[in-house]
Amino acid sequence: MQDITIPTTMNRVEITSHGGPDVLQLREASVPRPSPLELLVRVHAAGVNRPDVMQRMGTYPMPPGVTPIPGLEVSGQVVAVGDQVTGFQVGDMVCGLTEGGGYAEYCVMPATQTLAMPANVDSLRAAAIPETFFTVWANVFQRGHVAPGSTMLVHGGTSGIGSTTLMLSKELGVRTIATDSGADKLAAALEFGAEEVIDHRNRDFAEAVHEWSGGRGVDAILDIVGGAYFERNVEALAKGGRLVLIGFLGGEVAANVNLLNIAVKRLTVTGSTMRARSPDEKAEIARDLQAKLWPAFEAGRCLPTIHAEFPLEQAADAHRMMESGRHIGKIVLRVAG
Repeated sequence: MQDITIPTTMNRVEITSHGGPDVLQLREASVPRPSPLELLVRVHAAGVNRPDVMQRMGTYPMPPGVTPIPGLEVSGQVVAVGDQVTGFQVGDMVCGLTEGGGYAEYCVMPATQTLAMPANVDSLRAAAIPETFFTVWANVFQRGHVAPGSTMLVHGGTSGIGSTTLMLSKELGVRTIATDSGADKLAAALEFGAEEVIDHRNRDFAEAVHEWSGGRGVDAILDIVGGAYFERNVEALAKGGRLVLIGFLGGEVAANVNLLNIAVKRLTVTGSTMRARSPDEKAEIARDLQAKLWPAFEAGRCLPTIHAEFPLEQAADAHRMMESGRHIGKIVLRVAG
């Protein structure tokens, strides 16, 4: 076991008020202490995700009693271990899903949501795994029951969620078609594993799906848009299909929807957020991911694409890029290491 000196203070990024990216400010704070079931990690890198932007804007607040510091996924080195934690020791290199607090030099993490960093994977890519892979695995493959040999439409194929879904689908034998816009993004979606891509700016995606599927529709849709796409999503699904909602960039309300179409096609509409899940649920997802995906990561497959990295003090710039929609893959904050 290594002997590591832990400072009393650290730098972290705080949301000073709800608003634009400039409300993210670097501040000095005390280094947190782990509870009996937590680890204290010296953060090497932290992923930037859409929920961080929503939290900053005041539309996705942390639950009561949870740190208001943003940052839902990190990689780094364990520097302290809670009294009741087993399976980890000081010096271990890990990545995992936090309960917030990742935009900092040190972060506490539930041990059950922490995983050994995959072999042959650097800290930047390891930090970009937990949030999107936990979310996609739980919604698409656990809740959505997407199985090998089935077909799926993935909206936003080059986003962090979209690219993760396309890579995992290819790994697991699921055929995919994806929406996005612009030549660069459409080409990238094909590289991630989509069989075909749809530029949603000039082509109706439901019509394109029916053409691709021979008129059948797809077995599942992963949607990050929400209300604006709901009616066309129903049209694009095959009988018995499943619509999985995990984002609402196009609104939370679906107006003028013919509910009879859902009944006639025997569709399932579902969705979930990661933040509201219990620690036990997140622990189950972590165990499933490690068993089924860590071998692929260690073999160099399904690894996230890093579009850009920013130092911790430039978190506001990272958020600006996230909001611009220009990125392909993930945005990451480099903190240490």
